[in-house]
Amino acid sequence: MTALLSLSRLIDKISTGVGKFTMWLILATTLISAGNAIVRKMFNVSSNGLLEIQWYLFAAVFMLGASYGFLKNSHVRIDFISSKLSERARNWVDVVGILVVLIPFCLIIISLGWPFFIQALTSGEMSQNAGGLIRWPAYALIPAGFALLLLQAVSELIKRIAFLTGKGPDVLHSEDTKSDEQKHLEELEAQAARQLAGDK
Repeated sequence: MTALLSLSRLIDKISTGVGKFTMWLILATTLISAGNAIVRKMFNVSSNGLLEIQWYLFAAVFMLGASYGFLKNSHVRIDFISSKLSERARNWVDVVGILVVLIPFCLIIISLGWPFFIQALTSGEMSQNAGGLIRWPAYALIPAGFALLLLQAVSELIKRIAFLTGKGPDVLHSEDTKSDEQKHLEELEAQAARQLAGDK
């Protein structure tokens, strides 16, 4: 288990690095978008290439940032149900979900997306818009994004099993990995508990 936890920490570092990189892509997308709008309004000039790079960067943020979102537990959860479960039950739900849904789904998407990327790369496929960009970088985001998500799924699976076997902490209970909704729900529950105690 020690070796697996070391692997998990390495994957987490990769996801964190990619996640921080995607934050800069958000800034780049915003600046390019603003620049396009200003130039179009002031000089009546437009570029399909610059418009398409916005789409590419926007897609990169979501595809490459998914693993970081999973690491930080910011993905969608049905919090009002999971908050009622015990710590062990929540971790078991995650283990089953990762094994039965997430890992197979990632493998399917990677296997389906890879041929599109290779075909676009070898053919030099270009956008049909005048002055548009080559297409293979956009296609590459699909297998790359799901490969990163698959790696993070392995890391999260290791952490859940470590907790269930008593060899690691409950990462779902960590303040760093709680979603904003979870923190807000806990604040509301604490306020309600204080009010009840005050009424007594």
